[in-house]
Amino acid sequence: MSWSEAALLTVVLLGLALWWVWVAASRLDRLHHKVVASRLALQAQLDRRVRTSLDLASSGLLDPASSVLVADAAFAVTATVERSGEQDGPAETVDGVPSPAEAFALTGLPVERERAESALSVTLRSVLEDAEAVSGLRASVPGDELVDDLAASWYRAQLARRFHNEAVAQAQRARRPRRARWLRLAGRAPWPQTVELDDQMPDGIDGV
Repeated sequence: MSWSEAALLTVVLLGLALWWVWVAASRLDRLHHKVVASRLALQAQLDRRVRTSLDLASSGLLDPASSVLVADAAFAVTATVERSGEQDGPAETVDGVPSPAEAFALTGLPVERERAESALSVTLRSVLEDAEAVSGLRASVPGDELVDDLAASWYRAQLARRFHNEAVAQAQRARRPRRARWLRLAGRAPWPQTVELDDQMPDGIDGV
């Protein structure tokens, strides 16, 4: 093989290697954006659940003790959001594109928010697991609508968390191979984290 043929082969192999690195980095970047988008969607559904919980607590349809418990649990979530500086999805995007800060927010939700959301789930279950209590709420049109809204927002939050955690798992799998770590395909992006919280719906509204 002449030196010119060897040089040409080297250039071709180098070009193929660079093309592979570009393709792998681009795929990982898309997976990271998928993680960010799914987390924003999850935040939006959790925020909706909090608002619906507050509507239920202030409706006057629950007994006073239950109203206070639900309101306190919902306000606890709101307080964690304010302390951590979280924002709803639309406020952090321009034309649907995450802001630079959001683009690298791959670490899931703050632990405090996960705990507060779990506590809200426990509180709502304690109030709504009684079939008679739910039937009493559904006896009126406003109560029936509130239960439906809460069930819908809760179910969508469950789906959003499932989609988010699957997106995180895909990104983690893409970053685990040694070649991805050696070539630093992820740059300085943090390791993607799943969102772990108690989002089990009470049997009284499950499947609504």
